[in-house]
Amino acid sequence: MPDRKRILFIINSLAGGGAERVLTTLLRASEPWRARYDIHLALLDDEPRTYPVPDWVTVEQLDARYSLLRSVRQLRALVGRLSPAATLSFLTRANVANAAAMAGSGRPWLISERVNTSAHLGNGRGALAAKLMVRVAYPRASHVIAVSSGVVEDLVANFGVSRSRVTALANPVDHESIGAFAALEPSFVPAGRYIIAAGRLVPNKNMAMLLRAFAAAELPTRLVILGEGSERGSLEQLAASLGIADRVDMPGYVDNPFALLARAELFAMPSNAEGFPNGLVEAMACGLPVVATNCASGPSEILAGRAREDVTGPLDVDAGALVPTDDVEAFANALRSVHAEPRRSACGAAARARSLAYGVEEAASNYWGRIEAELAGLAAPKSPAAGKEVALGSGVAG
Repeated sequence: MPDRKRILFIINSLAGGGAERVLTTLLRASEPWRARYDIHLALLDDEPRTYPVPDWVTVEQLDARYSLLRSVRQLRALVGRLSPAATLSFLTRANVANAAAMAGSGRPWLISERVNTSAHLGNGRGALAAKLMVRVAYPRASHVIAVSSGVVEDLVANFGVSRSRVTALANPVDHESIGAFAALEPSFVPAGRYIIAAGRLVPNKNMAMLLRAFAAAELPTRLVILGEGSERGSLEQLAASLGIADRVDMPGYVDNPFALLARAELFAMPSNAEGFPNGLVEAMACGLPVVATNCASGPSEILAGRAREDVTGPLDVDAGALVPTDDVEAFANALRSVHAEPRRSACGAAARARSLAYGVEEAASNYWGRIEAELAGLAAPKSPAAGKEVALGSGVAG
């Protein structure tokens, strides 16, 4: 249908990760909009695809090889060929490339910020350059979609984004898909009862603090940590020095993490920084009680319906507990308290119920509502779904 407007989604690749999973989940839920729009997906890097794309989405495979300059050049050529009515990008490099490719086009371009930008980019010479690019690009976007209110506040306070141009939309959680995967047999089976954590083995995820808290809590369970990263060796050494190596499993990435999550007794999230913690909500969707740090950003909104700065000290919540970042004693105390029955079962049921606020259809409607608002040159629509999200502490900001 030649009269349909083209909408171009952009991401680095589909090689794996939370943003990639969220984007493909949104695309699958976008079928109601395919009659109105010709939907394309640009992949900047030519890498193996972990997540499938619907066959009615046209995939534009580029080969930028992780280079921002090549990403800009190739994406600008693609935009010139497709003339999309609007674009929406995910992840920082794709967002900056989107800004450069759409500059001067006179058409709306949106970006989705998946992380707490200040915490994610960190410090140092490279970080300063990256932050400068964000400060130049993001305020010029037609609109910025952030994954939590905490990310909104960071963009407004530190990167010059106008509050009127940024909206917080929570990530979707595909409960149907999670349930199907959870029912399958796991590829890795721990030797006994266990609690579980998941994330890259890097400093920001703070698995070292979790190991110390697990040792201090003295739970009658094992600890399973899913993920890979540069800290694997040091974490293994730390577990040995704490005398818990025989009760800690670190199987790396597994084929079906949901099968492991569904059989665990508790989910632990020790992070120092998040954008929107997908793993936390996915664990809640599996019916797990949770102990999470009150990091920037997302956990306080998900678990307490409150801004991070409004939560001081440890806080018991219906789904488990929220504790200060990098506080071994508080985390250990929360592990003991939430893991003990009957609280564990009650928190697990509450966690599952809370996770239902992050449905796929609602998220897709919110994203397409924002795209169509920009196409029409209107303010963000206040849909009943968006109003519900506001009440839950994870919806529209600004």
